[in-house]
Amino acid sequence: MNDIRRTILWVIFGFSLVMLWDKWQIHNGNKATFFPAPPAQTASAPAATATGAGTASVPAPSATPAVAAQPPTGGPAPVVASTRERISVSTDVLRLAFDTEGASLVHGELLKYPESASDAKPFLLLDESGNRVYVAQTGLIGGAYPTHKTPMAVVPGARELKDGEQELVVRFESPDLGGVKLVKTWTLKRGAYDIAVRHEVVNTGTAPVSPQLYLQLVRDGNKPAGESSFYSTFTGPAVYTEAKKYQKVEFKDIENGKAEIDKSSSDGYVAMVQHYFATAWLLADGVARDLFVRKVDNNLFAVGMITQLGEIAPGQSKSLDARLFAGPQIETLLEKLAPGLELVKDYGWLTILSKPLYWLLDQLHKVIANWGWSIVALVLLLKIAFYWLNAKAYASMAKMKAINPRIQEMRERLKDKPQQMQQEMMRIYREEKVNPMGGCLPIMIQIPVFIALYWVLLSSVEMRNAPWIGWIHDLSSPDPFFILPLLMTLSSLLQTALNPAPPDPMQAKMMWLMPLMFSVMFFFFPAGLVLYWLTNNILSIAQQWIINTRMGVPPQFNLPKFR
Repeated sequence: MNDIRRTILWVIFGFSLVMLWDKWQIHNGNKATFFPAPPAQTASAPAATATGAGTASVPAPSATPAVAAQPPTGGPAPVVASTRERISVSTDVLRLAFDTEGASLVHGELLKYPESASDAKPFLLLDESGNRVYVAQTGLIGGAYPTHKTPMAVVPGARELKDGEQELVVRFESPDLGGVKLVKTWTLKRGAYDIAVRHEVVNTGTAPVSPQLYLQLVRDGNKPAGESSFYSTFTGPAVYTEAKKYQKVEFKDIENGKAEIDKSSSDGYVAMVQHYFATAWLLADGVARDLFVRKVDNNLFAVGMITQLGEIAPGQSKSLDARLFAGPQIETLLEKLAPGLELVKDYGWLTILSKPLYWLLDQLHKVIANWGWSIVALVLLLKIAFYWLNAKAYASMAKMKAINPRIQEMRERLKDKPQQMQQEMMRIYREEKVNPMGGCLPIMIQIPVFIALYWVLLSSVEMRNAPWIGWIHDLSSPDPFFILPLLMTLSSLLQTALNPAPPDPMQAKMMWLMPLMFSVMFFFFPAGLVLYWLTNNILSIAQQWIINTRMGVPPQFNLPKFR
C-alpha cells in the first residue's frame, strides 16, 4: 500500500511540476507546452466594420503626444491644434488627466491604492508617457468626423470634487467637422471607479448624417512592472458577451493574427486586464455593437467596440451613454456594475469553487478585520469541513505505520520472489483490514479546493499592501525576511518525518528531497500564499498527531538515512 500511495503522490507531484513549467513558459512569452489554451472566440480584424456605413477604420491611437493625427477613412485630416493641454481632475478615489486632443483619458491614479507598502505614491493605472501607453479613447467614424485625434475645447468648470459634493463633470466640445460636432461629457462620482461618459452628436450641416461611435482601450504589450517570475498572471485584452462568456486574448495572438472574438453582440463589455486592476468600456444591454481587437502600432494593441448612432437630421442631435471602469478588481464591486464584469478577476477553470471561497474569506474579514488572520480562519474552517475525510486518511496512514515493520520484514525475506511478495502483501492488507487507497483518495478529493483557494489569494487585490503581523506589511509580496517560507519548509519536513519511511532507500531519499525542492518556490511567493500553506501544514500535523495517538500508534519521527 505504501508503494501505491507514494506512486499516486509522485503522479500528483509530477503533474504539479508540469503545470508549473507550463506557467513558466507562458510567463516568458512562449506557447504553453502541455496545456495550450483553447482559441478564444474573438475578432482580429485590424479595422472593425460597422454595417450600413461601409467600411470605416478606427483611427490609430497616438503613442506619444507628438504623433500627428490620422484622418478617418474617406475624409480630410482634421486640423491639429498647435498646442495640447492636459486637464487634471480628482475625486476622493481617482486622480485623472484628459488630453484636449480627442478628450481622451491619458492618466489615471488610484488614490486608495499606494504603489507599495513602503511607497505612499498612488498606483498609476493609466498613462501616456515615453515609458508606457495605456489610454481610453472614443470618437466618431463613417466620415470626416471628430475622432480621438481631434483638438477639443474644454468647458470651464470645477476640477476637484470637494467635501459635500457627490459628482464632478468635465465637458469637452469639438469643432464642426464634416457637418458634425461632438460633445463629450465625463461624470465622476464620489467613491466610484466607473465614470459616466455621454457622447452628444450634433448635426450642424444641411444633410442627414449617420456616424458611428467607437470606444477603445489602448495599451502597450509589456507586462506591468514588478510581475513575479515564479507565477504567471494574465495581462491583455478581454471580451465578454452573453453568448461566448469571458474570453481572454493574448497580445501575441493579436500580433500573429490568430485572435478571434465575437464580431457583434448586443451585450457585454471590452476590457484591458492586468494583475489586480482592470479597465472596461460598458454599454447598456440591448445596444448593438461590433467588437474588435487589433495591433495599432509597434507594440501597441487595442480592444474596443463600435456602435451605430442612426441617422441624425440637420439641426438635430443624438446622445449615447457609456461607462468606463478603471480600478481594482474587487469582486463585489464588479458584480454590481455589469453582468460578467467580475470575471476580469480570473480564477480559471476552478471559478465554481473559487467564488464561494472568496465570499467566505470576505465574510471572515468583515468580522476579523485583518486579511492575514482571515486566511488562517478560512483554512481552519476548511480543515473542519474536511475533518472526517482527513481522519480517514490519517487513520489509514496510522494503520500502515503500525504494520510497516511487518511489511518491511516480509519484503526483505521475499525480495527475490516478487510474485510471492505481492501475494503476501495483499494477504497482510486483508488480515489487518487496510485499504491501500485509504490514505490517498480523501486527500485527492480536497486538492481542487485548495488549488481554488490558491487562486483566490493570488488574484484578490485585497491582499495587496494588506498587513498581517509584525514584519509582514504586504500579503501580496514575498516575506522580506523569509521567515514564513522557512517555517513552511520545516513544517513540510516534519510531515515527512511523521509518515512511515518507504522501504526503498531511493524513495526514502526522494520523499525528503521533494519538500525541499518544492519549498524553494515559496521563498518568492506572496506572503499570503505562504501563510495559507503554512497554516494548512500545521493543522494537518496536529490532526495527524491526534489521530495516531488515539489509534495507539505513538508519533514517531522517521529521520532520513542518506548513506
